[in-house]
Amino acid sequence: MKFSNKEKRDLFFAGIMISFAFAVLLSGGFNLKINSDFLIIFVIAFFTAGIGFLLHEIMHKYFAIKYKLSGEFKAFYGMLWIAILFSFFGFIIAAPGAVFIKGRITKNKNGKISLAGPLTNLILALIFLVLILFLDSEGIFRMFLKFGFTINSLLAVFNMIPAGLFDGKKVYDWNKKIYALVLIISIGFFILSFLI
Repeated sequence: MKFSNKEKRDLFFAGIMISFAFAVLLSGGFNLKINSDFLIIFVIAFFTAGIGFLLHEIMHKYFAIKYKLSGEFKAFYGMLWIAILFSFFGFIIAAPGAVFIKGRITKNKNGKISLAGPLTNLILALIFLVLILFLDSEGIFRMFLKFGFTINSLLAVFNMIPAGLFDGKKVYDWNKKIYALVLIISIGFFILSFLI
């Protein structure tokens, strides 16, 4: 895969900004204190939310190229600033950008390309879940695993919204059974994240 300089820059800043937004959210919003604890949470957010977001978008691009199409990520900087702003109030609207696809695309291809992102987040969430269940972890490492499971589950649920430019709309239009299955697993994982 080849990335333009602008695409690399957009991926970098979107990854940093969405990680910062999640770090603020996880640190208590307006109650956060900028100290070494916040820095640790930011690093955890980067390696859970940031990496989850980056891999999500890269998989869209990968499958677009696999289908002989071109795909380029473009950051939505306005939405990224809104995500940071809202994180201070205790919630996040995570719409950091999208992979724009060019070429002759069918509903089938579009559905599969769109599914690749949320499916990536579910696989990451499953990895974190397995590590939580089978490792006797505690302290910062357990917090890292739990955040990884929660955030990737949330990213999967959020992206499966069946409306607008969300992945869920394209997956729903392509295959309603697959859409329902992925949505149920995503919601199930997200609910489970509050119980472990």
